[in-house]
Amino acid sequence: MFGSRDIGIDLGTSSVLIYRRGRGIVLREPSVVAIDIRSGKILAVGSEASRMLGRTPGNIVALRPLQDGVISDYELTEKMLRYFLRKAIPKGLRRKPRVVVCVPSGVTEVEKRAVIDASYEAGARRTFIIEEPIAAAIGAGMDISKPYGNMVVDIGGGTTDIAVISLGGAVVTNSIKVAGDMFDEAIIRYMRKKYNLLIGDRTAEEMKIKIGSACPRKDEVIMEVTGRNLISGLPKTIPVSSNEMAEALQEPLETIIYTIHSVLEMTPPELSSDISENGITMTGGGSLLHGLDKLLEENLKIKINIAPDALSCVAIGTGKALEHIDLYFETSVFDYKRGTFAN
Repeated sequence: MFGSRDIGIDLGTSSVLIYRRGRGIVLREPSVVAIDIRSGKILAVGSEASRMLGRTPGNIVALRPLQDGVISDYELTEKMLRYFLRKAIPKGLRRKPRVVVCVPSGVTEVEKRAVIDASYEAGARRTFIIEEPIAAAIGAGMDISKPYGNMVVDIGGGTTDIAVISLGGAVVTNSIKVAGDMFDEAIIRYMRKKYNLLIGDRTAEEMKIKIGSACPRKDEVIMEVTGRNLISGLPKTIPVSSNEMAEALQEPLETIIYTIHSVLEMTPPELSSDISENGITMTGGGSLLHGLDKLLEENLKIKINIAPDALSCVAIGTGKALEHIDLYFETSVFDYKRGTFAN
């Protein structure tokens, strides 16, 4: 029986969310670690480290230990997880928790092992793995246990995970490394190409949130953007419209639409009929991009539903999966004594 110590973790490229049974979301922080490169000492983790991005002296770097949904720096990920687990679990409940961690669909066994190892080293008693689209569907309140087709599109920071789900498992899945971070990169390239203006990741993300749009808005929104002029080398502020953002984001959005279309093409006809009737559910921060649901509806001719708490769906889903451990975790538990994944 899983207790209040046991937690679900959305180990995302951009942020980490922790769900504790009976408490809901107890932690939501950026997945950033600041270190002193001379001593190797960790100076800050999470929100405090995120504020340092792009603003550190030469001896300090703020890093994201996860890239494209998987661990790129194992040691930093383990230390970051340890910090977050200590912060999320009260001192009176220091007994090691059982943990459910989500990963993008299609990750390799080596990448799964890295997540489990990092979780174990961070203090987990036992670790279970669940794929992001499954967790997102559960967190969105979808009943995936029945022989009925459900389709979920989870647009996170590093990956977009697409899955057709029936009877508690994924029938067709695909995961692409085009998501929120790629939106930011597209905005940076656009500003550089059109205005000769160099902006940072934080500015690009702010533009995406405030004026980002998947298609032209009826009521255009303008934002003053400051960056470094690449010709003069001096700071410069220019007005940028939401309609320009639709142009900047066209390429990554087309990739997402194409991938969803390809998953639909591989879906069995009976499940396709269910999806046509039920629609597609979108989760993740990327799904909140203005007009994205309308753009997908126009291109796919299928109703698009945005989950009520799109940002937290994956974390909530990992937590809810704790209550149905036998249903969702067939081969996801790593047995350290045998050195293999076991039922």
